[in-house]
Order: sequence, then C-alpha cells, then structure tokens
Amino acid sequence: MTAPPERGAIRILGLDPGLRRTGWGVVEAADNRLRYLASGTVTADPKRDLAERLKQLHDGIARLIELWTPDAAAIEEIFVNRNPGSTLKLGQARGAVMLAPAQAGIAVHEYAANAVKKSVVGVGHADKAQVQAMVGMLLPSAGPQSADAADALAVAICHAHHAATQASWRAREAAAP
Repeated sequence: MTAPPERGAIRILGLDPGLRRTGWGVVEAADNRLRYLASGTVTADPKRDLAERLKQLHDGIARLIELWTPDAAAIEEIFVNRNPGSTLKLGQARGAVMLAPAQAGIAVHEYAANAVKKSVVGVGHADKAQVQAMVGMLLPSAGPQSADAADALAVAICHAHHAATQASWRAREAAAP
C-alpha cells in the first residue's frame, strides 16, 4: 500500500487503453500543483485468446487501484478507427479497463482526445511527441515515458485541470449571496 494522498489533494489514475498495452499514470493534484507518483503499462499476452487478454488488462488495472488507491480515474473517449474490427477490439479493451475502477467504486471520467491534448499542450491537434514533451515539462520527476504511459499521464493531467476548474466554480457558487 502506498501513502494516502496529501491533505486536500486528489489522486488520479489516468488510463490509455489498448489491447496489447494499456498505459497508466498516477498523479496527485492539489490547487494548481501536480505531483507525479508513478506510471507504466499493463500488457496482455498477444498469444492468448481475446477474453484472456481482456482479463489480463482488467486484473492489471485492479492491482494498480489496490496499490495506488486513486480518488478518480480518467480515460480518453474512444475514437473511430478506419478498421471497424480494430475499433471494436479497442472498445472491448476500454471496457475491461473501465470496469476495474467502477468495481472499486471510483468514478471514471471521459475526455475527448482533443480536450486532453489542448489541456496538456494547448493545441487540440498536437501529435504524440508534443504530448510526451509537455508531460515531461509538467511532471519533470516522471522522466522519459513510453507513449502509452505519457498519454495516460496526459489524461490524468486533463482531469486534474477540469477538477480544479469545477472546484473553483463550486466555491464561487457557495460564496455567492
């Protein structure tokens, strides 16, 4: 078990699902501060049948949730690929990955790819290299990341920004006469 989040911070698990590799990243957000905790990938054995690979992804994310005890999870919305079979398999992987936090009672927040990129890079059509570079600048202690882990951290950063904005609005509404 890891230490609980610092006071006033929320711990966010960012997820970038894929059938072979699912990227994950854990950050803490308090006010306008972000703190990198961990990241990596959960892999599924391509020699296994689809159901077993989905179970491997689900179980890997469930173990991460036990270890890092996130308050929230964030995932990129699905995009439609040119290959319908690939899109369907990605959707299945995404479902297996989303199920783990849902089973743990953790809210799963979804963000469009353009929203994630805009939140991290400032441009909604940024490429993967730009996202990786900005994740490194925003979370310098994260060090070099795989593309999957960097994308997962980007989703977590996006949620942190959105959660801070929502908290700010709630505070304003509560203080209004």
